[in-house]
Amino acid sequence: MMAKNKEPRPPSYAVSVVGLSGTEKDKGNCGVGKSCLCNRFVRSKADEYYPEHTSVLSTIDFGGRVVNNDHFLYWGDVAQSGEDGIECRIHVIEQTEFIDDQTFLPHRSTNLQPYIKRAAASKLQSAEKLMYICTDQLGLEQDFEQKQMPEGKLNIDGFLLCIDVSQGCNRKFDDQLKFVNNLYIQLSKSKKPIIIAATKCDECVDHYLREVQAFASNKKNLVVVETSARFNVNVETCFTALVQMMDKTRGKPKIIPYLDAYKTQRQLVVTATDKFEKLVQTVRDYHATWKTVSNKLKNHPDYEEYINLEGTKKAKNTFSKHIEQLKQEHIRKRKEEYINALPRALNTLLSNLDEIELLSWSEALKVMEKRPDFQSCFVVLEKTPWDETDHIDKVNDRRIPFDLLNTLEAEKVYQNHVQHLISEKRRVEMKEKFKKTLEKIQFISPGQPWEEVICFVVEDEAFKYITDGDSKEVYARHQREIVEKAKEEFQEMLFEHSELFYDLDLNATPSTDKMSEIHAVLSEEPRYKALQKLAPDRESLLLKHIGFVYHPTKETCLSGQNCMDIKVEELLANSLLQQDHGRSNLYHDSANIDKINLFILGKDGLAQELANEIRTQSTDDEYALDGKIYELDLRPVDAKSPYLLTQLWTSAFKPHGCFCVFNSIESLTFIGECIAKIRAEASQIRRDRYMANLSFTLILANQRDSVSKNLPILRHQGQQLANKLQCPFVDVPAGTYPRKFNEAQIKQALRGVLEAVKHNFDVVSPVPTIKDLSEADLRIVMCAMCGDPFSVDLILSPFLDSHSCSAAQAGQNNSLMLDKIIGEKRRRIQITILSYHSSIGVRKDELVHGYILVYSAKRKASMGMLRAFLSEVQDTIPVQLVAVTDSQADFFENEAIKELMTEGEHIATEITAKFTALYSLSQYHRQTEVFTLFFSDVLEKKSMIESSYMSDSTRESTHTSEDVFPRSPRGGSLDYNYPDSEDDAEGPPPYSPIGDDVRLLPAPSDRSKYRLDLEGNEYPVHSTPINCHDHERNHKVPPPIKPKPLVPRTNVKKLDPNLLKTIEAGIGKNPRKQPSRVPAAPPEDSEQSDNYAEPIDTIYKHKGFADDIYAVPEDSQNRIIKVRNSIVINTQGEEENGFSDRVSKSHGERRPSKYKYKSKTLFSKAKSYYRRTHSDASDDEAFTTSKGKRKGRHRGSEEDPLLSPVETWKGGIDNPAITSDQELDEKKMKKKPHKVKEDKKPKKKTKTFNPPIRRNWESNYFGMPLQDLVTPEKPIPLFVEKCVQFIEDTGLCTEGLYRVSGNKTDQDNIQKQFDQDHNISLESMGVTVNAVAGALKAFFADLPDPLVPYSLHQELLETSKIMDKTERLHELKEIVKKFHPVNYDVFRYIITHLNRVSQQYKTNYMTADNLSICFWPTLMRPDFENREFLSTTKIHQSVIETFIQQCQFFFYNGEIVEAPNPVACQPPPSNPVQMVEPMVPLQLPPPLQPQLIQSQLPADPLGII
Repeated sequence: MMAKNKEPRPPSYAVSVVGLSGTEKDKGNCGVGKSCLCNRFVRSKADEYYPEHTSVLSTIDFGGRVVNNDHFLYWGDVAQSGEDGIECRIHVIEQTEFIDDQTFLPHRSTNLQPYIKRAAASKLQSAEKLMYICTDQLGLEQDFEQKQMPEGKLNIDGFLLCIDVSQGCNRKFDDQLKFVNNLYIQLSKSKKPIIIAATKCDECVDHYLREVQAFASNKKNLVVVETSARFNVNVETCFTALVQMMDKTRGKPKIIPYLDAYKTQRQLVVTATDKFEKLVQTVRDYHATWKTVSNKLKNHPDYEEYINLEGTKKAKNTFSKHIEQLKQEHIRKRKEEYINALPRALNTLLSNLDEIELLSWSEALKVMEKRPDFQSCFVVLEKTPWDETDHIDKVNDRRIPFDLLNTLEAEKVYQNHVQHLISEKRRVEMKEKFKKTLEKIQFISPGQPWEEVICFVVEDEAFKYITDGDSKEVYARHQREIVEKAKEEFQEMLFEHSELFYDLDLNATPSTDKMSEIHAVLSEEPRYKALQKLAPDRESLLLKHIGFVYHPTKETCLSGQNCMDIKVEELLANSLLQQDHGRSNLYHDSANIDKINLFILGKDGLAQELANEIRTQSTDDEYALDGKIYELDLRPVDAKSPYLLTQLWTSAFKPHGCFCVFNSIESLTFIGECIAKIRAEASQIRRDRYMANLSFTLILANQRDSVSKNLPILRHQGQQLANKLQCPFVDVPAGTYPRKFNEAQIKQALRGVLEAVKHNFDVVSPVPTIKDLSEADLRIVMCAMCGDPFSVDLILSPFLDSHSCSAAQAGQNNSLMLDKIIGEKRRRIQITILSYHSSIGVRKDELVHGYILVYSAKRKASMGMLRAFLSEVQDTIPVQLVAVTDSQADFFENEAIKELMTEGEHIATEITAKFTALYSLSQYHRQTEVFTLFFSDVLEKKSMIESSYMSDSTRESTHTSEDVFPRSPRGGSLDYNYPDSEDDAEGPPPYSPIGDDVRLLPAPSDRSKYRLDLEGNEYPVHSTPINCHDHERNHKVPPPIKPKPLVPRTNVKKLDPNLLKTIEAGIGKNPRKQPSRVPAAPPEDSEQSDNYAEPIDTIYKHKGFADDIYAVPEDSQNRIIKVRNSIVINTQGEEENGFSDRVSKSHGERRPSKYKYKSKTLFSKAKSYYRRTHSDASDDEAFTTSKGKRKGRHRGSEEDPLLSPVETWKGGIDNPAITSDQELDEKKMKKKPHKVKEDKKPKKKTKTFNPPIRRNWESNYFGMPLQDLVTPEKPIPLFVEKCVQFIEDTGLCTEGLYRVSGNKTDQDNIQKQFDQDHNISLESMGVTVNAVAGALKAFFADLPDPLVPYSLHQELLETSKIMDKTERLHELKEIVKKFHPVNYDVFRYIITHLNRVSQQYKTNYMTADNLSICFWPTLMRPDFENREFLSTTKIHQSVIETFIQQCQFFFYNGEIVEAPNPVACQPPPSNPVQMVEPMVPLQLPPPLQPQLIQSQLPADPLGII
């Protein structure tokens, strides 16, 4: 049973491999390949295959256990599976003949038979015979695998007869064949299967193989297998075929010819090689070793397969080649990097063209070696070449190996470098030459587009040389220079016209009338017109200037670091010794405040960000401010916090202040709501006076992502909220900062908190009274203009050089004390040196005994600022005028300096002031004695000045409705009321930019009251009765009077009585009465309602009051004007400088007035502004026009855009500003008859403008009259047809079509080729669409007369002024019909084409507007040298734009198309009030402009203003 269960053993077969053997004489010097065949079959792996097996052995080796004194070798056995799955084991025996290495005769063996008989033996026996592996095994059997022949004996089952078919090794093939034939005869006797193995077929001789096949064919059932042991071809097949002959049950193998089998085998090898190479490619480090990689890959199937087929040696060679390639690739990349870095090194070491232009490369190398920077660019290696050293592995060393420079590549780089320097030098020269060319072109204005200038420089040599990018870069640089210069000059002009701005009320925004006045005055200036094309920037500068007038501080000073306040503080800090107290800190030791507790209120993490920024600037929560260390305790509160600030208020933590940070309207709204809650709770529970007076500081976070368009809006709204809260507002400082918060902002906010805390705790004494000022006998303010061309120490030298000069009190960084004997006693004089903008607050609010007003005689703006400041100074205060220049010679050598010095001296004479001059080149005038007479005059008038100041303060405290500062949030705000609190009485800020009763942003309900002029500036449309809204009239300085308004303005402030009487006197003795449509107010109410900047015919004059003549200036027509000081009743108790207008009990008492009413120069300056603003009527007309005349006239800038500072070219055809008012024109003609007389000069006959001929060759087609180029059958010139057809077929969607210039050479070539052959195909020329478009435009430009006849230009312009769109288009249609028939046909053809181009604007970006800009000069042939023509260029362009847009209407009886551009094409609505809506979408650039804000925000988005 057990025997049956045992698995049967696989059959075992013994195969004897036989063939030619014997001595070298018998077989030649090599065998027939029996050993190799056995080796490849038994051990097929490439690493186990040995191609050399010797048969010459020593006696010892022959007697070893492997040979075992036998002439046969046991190769071992192989387990093999057939196709049918049956396994068998094949034992391989090789019959050979071993030769003695001594005698070279066969070794003596136990079997002495010859080889033929011995090889045919079917039974073999050899005790303990070991398996043979290779020749090296002999004698070292213990080092190899030891396997014995089974049982020491084997029975041979078949024979494998080997025949060498190669060329042989000194052997004849016929002899081998004879030997094989004899051997076969002997083998066949054994009756065992025999197969012939044709060996070495890889070196096969064809006829040998054929003879073998012929030999086999003569034998019965003798099969020939063509083999190659070297390539392992058919080796296994021959053994398998033999086994099949032994066991007929097995499938018969297919015998494949050698070549086919070889191809199959090689394909396996190639596939395995590819896989292995890909595997090797994964190695990227050329430092990798074979040992490391082979261990890593040994289990990979692709690796194993390749090793089996090709062996480890080949695999290692493949790996080595790959590593070498990696190394060479690395070297190549390093070399490429070095070569690429060489130009930079040459630019560093050899940047001077003059030095190296004539040097050879070898000479240049010597020069480089001497450079100090040589070692930083190059490295000199000890061993060369560099690519065979370890320098190739120093990746971080970017220095170039010096021996690399000896290569041709490096020399070529040097040559290119020299050529680059030459071309760059030439390029720079040409750029500078082109820059000078631009500077010579006078008509280039700031903001002028490059496209408008290019046509004037297209023939310039430098322009042709440089690239398009260079030309644009040079032009951009030129534009930056002229724009910067124009802006500087514009800013200087604003300072020169300071009278226009410094009569503005600091508690209110300028009215629309005031803005119109400003524009009207400035528009006469060339510096204003210079920025015509940069109107938004001009408006921005103007608004910025007005904003500075509202909020003048050192930080916002338009002169930057040249601010007089900054320079004075720096000079005094360095010059005066700090003896009794420090002056570095405004609060130095004035209170015991060492720790500051702060809330930080914000939204969306802003509070925490600010807290983190403060901690970053602190050291262990200690912050250094103005020389003192403060401990900070910060409590950030976010919008998501569920607690109110009052709930966080504990006995252990009482905040000194609250920082409120915002960066959006939402966060500002949140701040306003939170502050309202805090104040409401403080008012209700009355828990802490300290809490009720908590200091809030608004901080605007920087928009660091980009310059936000909302920044002006945020700044404006934040400032408004700060005004309402009566708290500081910390703006974003000028400049670019990477963080949201700047150190200057934090310090400014902390100083504000300290100041508020000291004020709340009464640490700092209140505003000084006269008694408190006993230490200073006189308080003098010296004013100087920021940015004046003189040093501060020059004007301070009369004081600082004195031995009696000392430091002022702590905190007064801009003051000094002067001890000087005046009269009989020594007096202490406090000199406070301020800029004019800082002096305004002092002038209104503080006691000043005298002013020293300094101006530069070299600068008109300095005198303008002095006049503006002096005009508002009370005439009781003594004034010293100081002109500053270099030397006395300037007065005689420079007319401008002479004029300004004369004007200053003249003003001083008029107001009885002192005048002196300081010369920078003279020492005498720097002595203190210069001001001795002035100090004496001040001392003499001291008591009168102080009495006036005290009485003025008393009146101001009694009549709070006209306070210098803005009202509290509770006072008059209709939008939001803070809860009343008895402790909620915070002091107002010193400079309030926005008043309570005036809003830049009208509420939605008030939108109907406003309209926009053509630049988008709002102005009110009033309909209020004359006696309404008295409570809103709180301007302190009257704006200029508007001519004949239809109704009174609600926001215009009161006139000074003196100015009122002056105007009345200047008008005439018999003013017209007020029209009956406005009821006259009773006498007792007249001052309450009539104190406006009104025409004189609306002012009720009181009777029975005496008029005191105050001054007798003369107007420009030398008429005496009586300036009267009327004594009238004022029920409000208000007057501009705070003096009461109540009737004085003593009529003989003289009340203080202002210097502007005492100086004819100052007064006439203000009057001249008024006259220029209202120059459309005479002085008498301005105030006496009847109701009927006013009704039919324009109302200045309110209704007539022509009187507004609008650019007339912006309107286009539909611009209402281009319309004419017949009545207005008639009045202008009546007003200025003298100009008509002047114009009556002999007129020259106008010449047709002919541009220069562009062509440089003669043509019988181009430049010919249009009539000569067409026929009735073909009304369109053939060239025009070809160009249009080409463009519409190939390039209708080309971006920038007709705008982007084509190649001029191609354009000329197109016309030249057409001249020679009218049938030429443009497609065959290979030219671009832009070149064809340029040639088409050139065709029209070359016509003798423009396509649009000159004779119809004027009609087109007049028709474009028709306001009704339909009427205007029909009129234009009639004008087009007047064209010559030839011109009409061609004009219709080209306009139709342009219309098709404009329809593709989404891809070619060429709208009708863009196309008209490109084409109108070509079609209408403008005369750019004619200044009158330049003023209407925009209208010409708009005409062509209209033709393109309305093409179907004009030429094909189509419908009128709605124009896409509302500004250029939309007629104005019939109702002027509704004009706001279509104008709102205009996007004007920052800074803040009212019309921009209005379109985005309601009047008060916060709900608290």
